[in-house]
Amino acid sequence: MKVIIGMSGGVDSSVSAFLLKQQGYDVEALFMKNWNETENDDNCVWEKDVEDALNVCEKLKIPINTIDLSEDYWGQVFTSMIKDFEAGLTPNPDILCNQEIKFTAFMKHAINLGAEKIATGHYARIQESNNSFTLKKGADNNKDQSYFLCRLTQQQLSRAIFPIGDMNKDTVRQIAKDIGFSIHNKKDSTGICFIGERPFKEFLSKYIPVKPGLIKTLEGLVLGQHDGVYFYTIGQRHGLGIGGMQGGSNAPWYVVNKDISSNTLYVIQGNKSPELYSSGLTARNVHWIENNTPKYPVECAAKTRYRQPDQTCLITMQIDNSIQVLFDTPQKAIAPGQYVVFYDHDRCLGGGIITSALN
Repeated sequence: MKVIIGMSGGVDSSVSAFLLKQQGYDVEALFMKNWNETENDDNCVWEKDVEDALNVCEKLKIPINTIDLSEDYWGQVFTSMIKDFEAGLTPNPDILCNQEIKFTAFMKHAINLGAEKIATGHYARIQESNNSFTLKKGADNNKDQSYFLCRLTQQQLSRAIFPIGDMNKDTVRQIAKDIGFSIHNKKDSTGICFIGERPFKEFLSKYIPVKPGLIKTLEGLVLGQHDGVYFYTIGQRHGLGIGGMQGGSNAPWYVVNKDISSNTLYVIQGNKSPELYSSGLTARNVHWIENNTPKYPVECAAKTRYRQPDQTCLITMQIDNSIQVLFDTPQKAIAPGQYVVFYDHDRCLGGGIITSALN
């Protein structure tokens, strides 16, 4: 069986390629170039990753090519992200990137090249039963990436392989070291998918103009000035530039609300403030991975952000086909635009885009 793996130049995709070859697959590699921007010194930010990917493939003796999906990424992911930020939301482009780029554009290209399946270095697992595919959490709870795969379809899962889903990160790094991969201790990529880790406000301001406004308490007291409410997210603490009030508490301030119409950022002092917590949320564009819309109400678990422990909840359908999610325990800093992802133990059921928090 011919499998084309998405090679990033990192340790996860490199070990995935090695495991596929060990298992007898006919393996080829494709490096996805999805972002064209250069750093200030005019060095392409992805050049080192390409070099690492080439070295790994040379060592494994598998062919590698590069595919330029930057136009797809710009049109399908990045412009949508900018529009969401301008609307005052906190989008999650990594989820959209998996849905539209890695498992649509990349998969289509790989299939056209003769691949029967594609593979990636995601920490997640796929279980097949009676021609139905279940997405499960990765065995390593600290690296599980099922949250970012919550919008995959049955067709996409049927064509995908996650070779390291049953492993933990330490094991993956040890395998890379034993093989002799120079990237065995390479730092994990962070930040926005394909764009990387960089000063976020500085990066975003290239696409959204700075628009100064006031930082206020919920009572209306002016504490300072911000550069635009879209640069901040609910629950944010750092980067506000305000300290304690004279004669008052020195507890840190947190973003509790954003008013787009007046360009006002509202903050509250102390991370235990009840205004930061919500009893539930509403969500739209809900996708159920196994194609069987559940019978509401649904009792399950949910995450409102990556790495959050599973939270028990009850889901009900609303008149407008959105859903309402009520948590057993109030949840901190629920941010509209982010995804709520649902679980039944280690089984990822799907997810939707948060539209509002219920206080």
